[in-house]
Amino acid sequence: MSTPPNAENAAASVPVLSVDAFIPPEMAVKAEVVGVKKAVMGWRNTFALAVLAGAFIAMGAIFSTIATTGAAGQLTYGITRLLAGLTFCLGLILVVVAGAELFTGNNLIVMAWADGRISILQVLRNWGLVYAGNFVGSIATAVVMFFSKQYLFSSGAVGLNVLNIANSKCSLEFVQAIALGIMCNALVCLAVWLCFSARTTTDKILSIIFPITAFVAAGFEHSVANMYFIPIGLFVKAGASPEFWAAIGKTAADYPKLNWYNFFIANLLPVTIGNIIGGAVMVGLVYWFIYIRKGLTHLPQPQ
Repeated sequence: MSTPPNAENAAASVPVLSVDAFIPPEMAVKAEVVGVKKAVMGWRNTFALAVLAGAFIAMGAIFSTIATTGAAGQLTYGITRLLAGLTFCLGLILVVVAGAELFTGNNLIVMAWADGRISILQVLRNWGLVYAGNFVGSIATAVVMFFSKQYLFSSGAVGLNVLNIANSKCSLEFVQAIALGIMCNALVCLAVWLCFSARTTTDKILSIIFPITAFVAAGFEHSVANMYFIPIGLFVKAGASPEFWAAIGKTAADYPKLNWYNFFIANLLPVTIGNIIGGAVMVGLVYWFIYIRKGLTHLPQPQ
């Protein structure tokens, strides 16, 4: 008995389901498609999603700060850094799974630019909007956390950890900060790159954990994370009560490097430069060269 024509058409229209991860050439195509979508998104949505990403990364920073408070002298340096990294993963998990626009991850849209699908002005527009939104979200979260007085928890130990983290970031040398920023965003963009292979939420989370844990544990520098880590330290330094300083046995003068100039010039500027080199060049353009250059990848766009 012959199959009715309509049945054949219906069978042909049924999508083929697969649980296999995308392979790297497919990931490259998917990354380019995502890059185009990000570049042409309306500015209001782009900025709003960037504010969310700044807040999400700040949440990871908060989790990391709390988890490592009091660890000095109790845990080895390596274990403390590992704990900091594992908890910080919360930030990028929220960005990727919940949906948000993160400057460091968006460095990968250079793949779409290199293939001629978007202009350099569209790349810079996206980066500018997202960077500004990330800054607003991070700073706003730092303001809320300061007024929450969480820094007073554990007899001021949380605040001491906040100050030490911020002060150490403001004490970096310029070239050192660039190098740490390069290594950081190479790993962040590799985490995002691995997510392009994912078909499930679990896949995405597992793709994120090890690269992000590695960059934090190794002490690399993330520009958006520092938009929270350093301002919260500055707020505590400027606004904490005398009782707080007495509880931790310190004064504001013990943190001379922690100031707004060092935040912007000694940290945020060189770290941002490094993040762009590490993400856009070392990951984005390298994978474009391998898989997309001169039409080397001939694949349908992933669904």
